[in-house]
Amino acid sequence: MLKGYAHRLAKIDLSTGTVEYEAPKEEDLKKYIGGRGLGVKYVFENGPGVDPLSPENLLAVMTGPLTGTQAKMSGRLAVVTKSPLTGTVTDSHMGGWTAAKMKWAGFDGLLIKGAAEKPVYLLVQDGQVEIKDASDLWGKTTHETHEILRKRHGEDADVMAIGPAGENLVKFAAWLNNDERASGRGGTGAVAGSKKLKAIVMVPGDKGVYQPADKAAWHEADQRALATIMDENNVTAPRKGGLSVYGTNVLMNITNSIGALPTFNAQHTSWEPAGEVSGEAVREHILVKDNTCHACPVACKKMVEIHLNGKPIRFESVEYESAWSLGPDAGSADRTWVSYAIYLCNAFGMDTIEAGNVIASLMEATEKGYVSEQEGLKFGDVQGECQFLEMIAHRQGLGDKAAEGTAKFMKAIGHPELAMEVKGQAIPAYDPRGLKGMGIAYATSNRGACHLRAYTPASELLGVPFKTDPIEWRGKAELTKTFQDLSAFTDSMDLCKFSQFAEGPEEYADQYTAYTGMKVTPDDIMKIGERIYNLERYFNNQAGWAEGSDYLPERFLKEPSDSGGSKGQVTELDEMLAEYYQLRGWKDGVVPEEKLKELGIL
Repeated sequence: MLKGYAHRLAKIDLSTGTVEYEAPKEEDLKKYIGGRGLGVKYVFENGPGVDPLSPENLLAVMTGPLTGTQAKMSGRLAVVTKSPLTGTVTDSHMGGWTAAKMKWAGFDGLLIKGAAEKPVYLLVQDGQVEIKDASDLWGKTTHETHEILRKRHGEDADVMAIGPAGENLVKFAAWLNNDERASGRGGTGAVAGSKKLKAIVMVPGDKGVYQPADKAAWHEADQRALATIMDENNVTAPRKGGLSVYGTNVLMNITNSIGALPTFNAQHTSWEPAGEVSGEAVREHILVKDNTCHACPVACKKMVEIHLNGKPIRFESVEYESAWSLGPDAGSADRTWVSYAIYLCNAFGMDTIEAGNVIASLMEATEKGYVSEQEGLKFGDVQGECQFLEMIAHRQGLGDKAAEGTAKFMKAIGHPELAMEVKGQAIPAYDPRGLKGMGIAYATSNRGACHLRAYTPASELLGVPFKTDPIEWRGKAELTKTFQDLSAFTDSMDLCKFSQFAEGPEEYADQYTAYTGMKVTPDDIMKIGERIYNLERYFNNQAGWAEGSDYLPERFLKEPSDSGGSKGQVTELDEMLAEYYQLRGWKDGVVPEEKLKELGIL
């Protein structure tokens, strides 16, 4: 058997209250690895036509072959399902220690179907899963739930939970673990809420049970990976690189300076006060501690403390995407209140990116007179924003429509053009007029607008693996495809996306080969990633996202950037799409049968 795996899945039916166990097929492990890839395979087999909020939808919680080992930056877990926000397949990953403890509890994956009659949580330990009553937890925040369940099952237990947003089927509800790491995008928390599943508790067992197939080769591969991460020339370098020193929010001032920061609902591409919520400002004013995840030397997570109404609030953390979406995109740079908005999203269990976009689009609608000032919000009203977040989480008043997500919310008020979204999911913190790679990456992402399917700013901003001009569109389709395929593989391992700032296919191939015992080359890795990406696209095609489904908001195509190095720029999407489809072998966004056969999907 391949090393690194628990070779155990739990198939949980919440409707019947039964749990069955089986080993994943070795052929599936070789073709789809684990994490994202294997989860997508199971969700596809469950059927692309399923209603995302029905008991029939599958919620897959997955680890990878290096999870729970000392592989660097391996503390990731994937939640895979059909998204209630987009209707596409989606996978959303969380860091911290949840993944390692799930693996130490004896599982590669939890495959959850059905819906309980009353609230439940899952207790995962010693290779077994118990379905427990969660009636006393329903209605509580994620923070309250974490505290109660860790007192009940021990401080070494790791808890991932949904909050009121998931319970109320907010379409962008998230899972939060007790380290405040989120499985944020795509509404995976709403799928849990529809199943009356409040939490999953991982109680770790033997941490030394997983051993590499070739110890000598593994030591060499692991040390090589560590050396690249530690290299002072890389942004990952502990206590020296920008990612380690300032966290993800190191990007705020960088993107703002080049005219690639969408502000005021992407009406502008930079805003001078944005620096008040940057990583540098956070470190200077509110940083408490540098935290990290399992087996990660980078420590990009930042614990902060703010004081509101005379009371201290400590939480993790003011991430780049969160600070942008609830800050400059909504016209605010009040560090305390923007931080508090992030804290509320974590407590209620909501994706900060979608929540911020919902609010920013409402603010523009109010500014333009489409929504009354009494019912709407003005740009910069961050205290009103915080009140509206609670309305969304509990589906109160206009918050009920907003709970459907940015695209459906703006359509409901008659102005879909104000929604900065792709396939129903709102954009993250990069304006594609100033970072052209993000334009083709957003449009062709299989889970809706996303920076993590293909993080082209690695090249455009950081020069990884080589430097490209941010406002040059030529070559960005190939760059995007490369990143998409590589990320599909690393998400299946499941390694942190930031490992790509230091490592490449060679490092990944050496680690996988040495640990599992299955020989793969860098070319094999890219082919596996391509297979996974095409399976996702095939799922979406069958779910209704067919020809012409790869698009961008008109604003990015027709309204030129107004600032920075991108001033006067629009996104050349049609040109990039033509190049991209040729590279993929797709026909207007649809995977042909010959491509599916070539990749061994059919």
